Amino acid sequence: MLFNSYLFILLFLPVALTGYFVLGRRSNVAAVAWLALASLAFYSFSNWQFVLLLLASIAFNYGIGYLLIERKLRAPVRYAVLTAGVAGDLLVLGIFKYAGFFAANLNAVLATHFVVNIVLPVGISFYTFTQIAFLVDAFRGNVARYALPHYTLFVTYFPHLIAGPILHHRDMIPQFEREGTKRPDPHLILCGVIIFAIGLFKKTCLADGIQPLVSLAFGLTPPTFDQVWIGVLAYTFQLYFDFSGYSDMAIGISLMFGIFLPLNFNSPYKATSIIDFWRRWHMTLSQFLRDYLYIPLGGNRHGPMLRYVNLAITMLLGGLWHGAAWTFVVWGALHGAYLCINHVWNKYGPKIAPRFARAADVAGLILTFLAVVIAWVFFRAENIEWAIYVLAKMADPTNIAVGRTEIIYMLFIAFYAVLAWFAPNTQEIMGYDHRNRTVGGPGAWRLRPAMLYAGAVVLAFGILGIQQHSEFIYFRF
Repeated sequence: MLFNSYLFILLFLPVALTGYFVLGRRSNVAAVAWLALASLAFYSFSNWQFVLLLLASIAFNYGIGYLLIERKLRAPVRYAVLTAGVAGDLLVLGIFKYAGFFAANLNAVLATHFVVNIVLPVGISFYTFTQIAFLVDAFRGNVARYALPHYTLFVTYFPHLIAGPILHHRDMIPQFEREGTKRPDPHLILCGVIIFAIGLFKKTCLADGIQPLVSLAFGLTPPTFDQVWIGVLAYTFQLYFDFSGYSDMAIGISLMFGIFLPLNFNSPYKATSIIDFWRRWHMTLSQFLRDYLYIPLGGNRHGPMLRYVNLAITMLLGGLWHGAAWTFVVWGALHGAYLCINHVWNKYGPKIAPRFARAADVAGLILTFLAVVIAWVFFRAENIEWAIYVLAKMADPTNIAVGRTEIIYMLFIAFYAVLAWFAPNTQEIMGYDHRNRTVGGPGAWRLRPAMLYAGAVVLAFGILGIQQHSEFIYFRF
């Protein structure tokens, strides 16, 4: 089921909300169980054959976590239990997500003919990483004992289940346990509807609206210099508004239930460095990779050289997490190299005089954006050869065919760039503060009548823009 569907907006969400608040008057656990069942129903609508796999994953990790939380085992045994738990999660993820990739590369190297056709369960990367973090924290002694219904809801919670954000037990389960979240809050519901409307508009009108231009660079017709740049920039902004739209919709839906999701997207194209970009793009993935991969590898504790090695390994694995293809590995490697260069520049580069700080920020923004655009080519291309072909076309200004159509397309791209660089993002508009559990705070565009009218218009356009079947790009990860 998709957030951007009539079935979800007009039927599933109202029923889920009504059942949650009606049962919440009687029993906290009943409301939690209802929401967990609703989340499983949401998942099963398009992935019914993998519901048992999801439930088995929950049972396995809850059992491993229970053993680790009890702390009755000797240290070597606890470490073996943790290793078994993490290995089990990664084994299942590897089979479903990477078996075909491994077989294809084995066939290429050994001239064998293994055929592996395994359907990838939607959301498996997200609920696997969420539970690995739970096991590691349980081993470290940073997890309280949670009831099974609350843990089940933590893993299956439908606003995040399909495409993130990657949730942390410390942020979410205490919210599920609180009685107060089972009472409807008109202010949060209204704010949630407006945030959902903004996200829906980003997806159905902005992301889907620019999608046809992507084929200029990644279609079957050889592009000219101007066409390939239009196509690549179109994908750059399609991905931006698609992911931003999903993140907004997930936060808005969750707010209707009185539950705050972590921010996952914070105007990344406004970043003035690659380090800044990764603090803004897929923020929960960045935090997971930092806390559960980069730091355990050694982080920056063993000198600059090992720091750069650890950064490169982290981003390589982060790229592979996005998809079982060499294009994603190259994408991760590029960002690893970018981060290393950024850190070297910060340490050894010249200091910028205060009077040139603004100009340096503008230059940093442009350079960062171009670096990200180049990496997106590998992210989008079907294979490395095609990505190199597209990059070669981008670097060949001798073949230009600017006509009236291309000029219109360029103006279209410029409009999207203005929105990405100069418009306030959703949390700035709404005053969303996840840390303090508030929305509509100081500095926000208060919920005045004009704001409500604008929200209604945006929601109407978002609903009218719904297409028959338009998945979010991050669904396939």
